[in-house]
Amino acid sequence: MANDETRPESIAAQALGWIDQTTRAINPPIHMSSTFLRDADNQYSSGRVYIRDQNPAFDQAEAVITALEGGHETLLFASGMAAATAVFQGLRPGDHVLAPHVMYWSLRNWLLGFATSWGLEVELIDMTDPSSVAAALRPGQTKLVWVETPANPLWTITDIAATAELAHGVGALLAVDSTAATPVLTRPLELGADLVMHSATKYLNGHSDLTAGTVTTRAENEHWQRVRAVRAQNGGTLGSFESWLLLRGLRTLYLRVRAASTSAQLIAEYFYGHPLVAEVLYPGLASAHGHEIASRQMHDGYGGMLSIRTAGGEAAAIATAATTTLWKRATSLGGVESLIEHRASVEGPGSPVPADLLRLSVGIEHVDDLITDLEHALTVAHNGIELRV
Repeated sequence: MANDETRPESIAAQALGWIDQTTRAINPPIHMSSTFLRDADNQYSSGRVYIRDQNPAFDQAEAVITALEGGHETLLFASGMAAATAVFQGLRPGDHVLAPHVMYWSLRNWLLGFATSWGLEVELIDMTDPSSVAAALRPGQTKLVWVETPANPLWTITDIAATAELAHGVGALLAVDSTAATPVLTRPLELGADLVMHSATKYLNGHSDLTAGTVTTRAENEHWQRVRAVRAQNGGTLGSFESWLLLRGLRTLYLRVRAASTSAQLIAEYFYGHPLVAEVLYPGLASAHGHEIASRQMHDGYGGMLSIRTAGGEAAAIATAATTTLWKRATSLGGVESLIEHRASVEGPGSPVPADLLRLSVGIEHVDDLITDLEHALTVAHNGIELRV
């Protein structure tokens, strides 16, 4: 179905127009077999030996994501963490890597704990400042620069094109965690990145009913071959039903992300300057640090994620989250339901997240209902604190 003129919305909605040739079904079958028959001459003409990394259920979802990202190949993993860590496991002991101070907390902990024990030299820097990147790069030793933009949960912006140029100048690869942006809003490979990763648990699936991760490469190279081997040998892959669910979610990706982005922009603007909110963190605000860069590298909106810092401090933030009814108190993001979370409580000691911060994942509910619910919760929390004082 897809050709050079097919728009990404159509590619996603029809999943590349694939039709089952046996049954003429529009939706793919779910292949459950764990093993595949050898030919009489002991070969595998089907190209499949074992389900761990050759599951037919992977094919269509990987092909759709590759097309949406404009890449060479995509690999599915059992989670976003499995996908992200495979990129680092494709490196060699002694390699130097750069990652941002502000990033997904679990990956940050993994880098500082596990990756360093395996011989990687990990350095965390301010990835939003090109001069900091340039100063930290080591020619011949830095092999990977990891960027997350917008970066969870402060939603800071990194200039992908500028960072790619710096990384390539010393022979390093640039990998971008684009979970919050999705290919709807940003296509990192077109901006010079070598790899783009998603926690597909979030927006790519969009229904909060599976864990999955993806990595897409711009080109075939030695590092990508090692990432592919990591997946096959570590076994961090999806099951057949989860692969089917991911493909199902991808079909509505553009509708969901655009709806969430539109609502997030309206919510950010409403609470900007609100007397019960100390700060709104959202790259779509003209006052946001990195807004100009975001406007260049993001299209069709600035994403469905934002954070607010409550005027009443940590107590008000926790009380607000406890009082909302439409916003659900839960970890994760990118689903059709709106979620609220006191992020510092989740990340614990050592987190760079301010104690008064609430992370908001905007779903597809009516935006007026979301604003009313959040404003009511802020008011109740503020009044409660005043009464206690």
